[in-house]
This record gives sequence, structure tokens and C-alpha cells, in this order.
Amino acid sequence: MVEDGEVALPEALPDWDYQMNLRMRRTVRVDVDRARSQSGLPADAALLISAVWTSTGSNLSGPAQHVRLTETGTVTAEFDVLLSGADLGGLLLLDTALVLAVRRNDARASAPRRAGSVLWSDRAELRLQGDAPQFPMAVIDFSRTSFPDDAAWHLQISGGMEHATMGSLLLLVNERNTVTATAFQNAARPRPIDRVVLSAVYADAARVLVEHAVRHDEFTEEADFPDGSLGATLLSLFDQLFPGQSIADVRLRQRQSPALFASDLQAAVRLFEVT
Repeated sequence: MVEDGEVALPEALPDWDYQMNLRMRRTVRVDVDRARSQSGLPADAALLISAVWTSTGSNLSGPAQHVRLTETGTVTAEFDVLLSGADLGGLLLLDTALVLAVRRNDARASAPRRAGSVLWSDRAELRLQGDAPQFPMAVIDFSRTSFPDDAAWHLQISGGMEHATMGSLLLLVNERNTVTATAFQNAARPRPIDRVVLSAVYADAARVLVEHAVRHDEFTEEADFPDGSLGATLLSLFDQLFPGQSIADVRLRQRQSPALFASDLQAAVRLFEVT
């Protein structure tokens, strides 16, 4: 669901960011009699059509909605789901399943009998990616913090390489800096000036992340960090920014020639390449 109405679910949302909530609708038509018959269930078996979401970026999941089906004939189930952007990231998986609602002890031996037995399922995928850095963020007044009043943003990193990325990173945007705050508000449909600001934030966040990574000796190509951890995220970012280069070489360049490293990073993130 967008401002102009409904559109078919795309493969990706290139301008998505964590401040953008997602509203989605789905219509499912179920021939209840046929579903029961072909599953070997009694004619009065109660069924349930359920929608569940899973986010690979946040490692969160949850039920969206469910509709109990006790009628006969063809039944239409309408799902209208609002998901908070703060809970999402990476790949959003939307699973719809038709299941047995309650246990049936009188079902055939070959028929499903346990509550929750899946009779039919379908999965849709939506890749969430955008110009904004893909981690949690908050817009706050820096004058109420220890950060400089006139700073535009600050990337906060906490925890070790084994900690979950979603709990280790937080991008703070100063609401007093209206240019930056407005750019994030417009991230779904950025103006040219918004794209420039988002590009600058992305470049600076990438610099802070890479510098944080190379300061840790355990950050190497051979490291086996858990999926979804800060270390795994930093390894993925490093491979994206410095393909074909070793961590040892980049670490040495950052320590011995920080100005050259800064220029290399500008080139890697394609700073201000506004399309």
C-alpha cells in the first residue's frame, strides 16, 4: 500500500529505510470443502489461514494475522498488515499457510490430525535496501545529549564482534539539523538534496564501521562470526567496499596513511553519485 493506492508487491524497495513502516494487503480465496476433502479431513474440520512475517536483517518474526475457517464453500480471507520499520531489515519473508485449526482424533490414519498441520503454504519475499544505512536509527535533539549541539548525526557502536548487529548499532540523527532530519524523512522518495545528504551519511557510517573493524585484531578473513552478528556484518561490508583486497592491507593503509584510506573509501562508496 502506497500513498497513491495499491501496487503489486515488488522484488525490492530500493529507497526503504528503518523509519518506513510497511502496510501490505493480501486476499486469499479458499475452497474449504475441497481443502478438507483432498486432505482427508472430515467435512466439519476447522481450518485456519495464517500470515506470518520474518525479517532476516533483524532476526525477528511474528504472526501478522489469522482467520479461522469453519464455513463451507469458497471463503475469502483478507489480510491487512502494518509492520514497523524498526523491526525489519534485510529480506522480508511473508508466509501464508492453511493449517488445521484444532486436533482431530477422528481423522483418517493418513490424514493430518495435529493442530497446526500445514495443508498449503506460500511464501513471498521482499528485499529491503536503501540509501540510508541499514541499521536502527533515532531522531533526537543533540542539545539534550553529550554530543555537539550542531553535529548532524552520530553512529553509535557498542558490544563486541559476536554481538547481534541490530543491538550493536544505532544511528542518531540530530533533529536540530533540519537538512539531515528532512533527508531521512524523505528517504522513501528523496529529492536531489536528500540524496546528497544520505550519500554523505552512508559514506561517514561506512568509514566509522570499517575503522571500528580494523582496530580489532580478531577481524580477519578467517574469522567465523555468527550469522547476524556485528562481525559478520562488518565482513560483508568490507567485502562490498574493498573486493579483492586483504583486511591486513586495508588495516595497514588506514593506520599509516589515513588520508589515502579516506580517499579510497570515498571511491568505494561512490560518494555523491546521485542518480
